Amino acid sequence: MRTILFNHSLIAALLAVGLAQFLKVPIHFFSKGRWDWRQLITTGGMPSSHSAAVSCLATSVGLTQGFDSPLFGIAAMLGLIVMYDAMGIRRHAGETAMALNRLEEDFDKHIEEQFRGKNKRDYRRRHKRLKEMLGHQPVEVFVGSVFGILLAFLFHQFT
Repeated sequence: MRTILFNHSLIAALLAVGLAQFLKVPIHFFSKGRWDWRQLITTGGMPSSHSAAVSCLATSVGLTQGFDSPLFGIAAMLGLIVMYDAMGIRRHAGETAMALNRLEEDFDKHIEEQFRGKNKRDYRRRHKRLKEMLGHQPVEVFVGSVFGILLAFLFHQFT
């Protein structure tokens, strides 16, 4: 009886997500000079784990079902949509969050200047900063997709 544990395409895609997320930690260290273990669970950054997952999944489906199969077509199209979304909408949402965070900081400074000598706590806005790292730069998506494709070929060789 076949179970989900024998779905090599799914296992390969999950492995791609995990490895891509793990790779973000040393890449962040080499680019920023400090360890940040939050990279294991954060969105955005190098490489794109979403791109790694969907490209690994599509490649794995192509290798097992054939690149001319409808299943490969579905996986490839959904993968392209996910990667486009990561570079487009999600990245722009992150850029919007950066602008809003800056605007709120400037507003807070303005309030402090206007109400100098008064109880500033009454006028200070209490807010949580919006998450700015949501999407990906095109190179992060490209590297993630190449990583996913290579991982699918490696996984296929050893299973």
